[in-house]
Amino acid sequence: MARTQAAEYDERKEAIVEAAAALFAREGYNGASVADLAKRGRISKSLIYHYYPSKDDILYDVMISHVRALEVAAQEATSGSATPERKLRELTHRFMALYVGAADRHKVLLNDLDHLPRARRAEIVAVQRRLIEMVQKLLIEIEPALKRRSGAAFAAAMLFFGTINWTHTWFDPKGAVSAGALAEMAVDLTLGGIRKAAE
Repeated sequence: MARTQAAEYDERKEAIVEAAAALFAREGYNGASVADLAKRGRISKSLIYHYYPSKDDILYDVMISHVRALEVAAQEATSGSATPERKLRELTHRFMALYVGAADRHKVLLNDLDHLPRARRAEIVAVQRRLIEMVQKLLIEIEPALKRRSGAAFAAAMLFFGTINWTHTWFDPKGAVSAGALAEMAVDLTLGGIRKAAE
């Protein structure tokens, strides 16, 4: 059975986004042109403009696709009846898998967010804040004493993200430590830290 027109449309858009993520991650958003993207994706500039009115629109899709995938992963990891610690470990494993599997998108998100127009940047930031709030809630459930110190739960959540968000700069999926092992280490460091901070 032939693919539907809608399926082909989505596949072509995804191919553009994937090529753009790799290009922007390597060259930076300002250092890459639509002509560069057409060359990398082996497609014409006119085809790119058929799907995306501007380079900003492509950048937005690179980022929003990544943060929405993280949000879905977080929602799935935190649903159900598992303990808060188990949920945090599952969330961290899912995030690390996405960071490794979508390293280019993650790098673009961290480096080029300021290039988006204000409204679209605010949309991305809103998703990021929801992710922080989900982790913060888990940390308080794990260590309720965090609530006694003003700002401690938020700081702990931000330190957690600081531990894993920049792994793309040094982590080698083929190295001695796997993404799963690194996720466990990140959670162990976080849990040890919040227990000390709550004293």
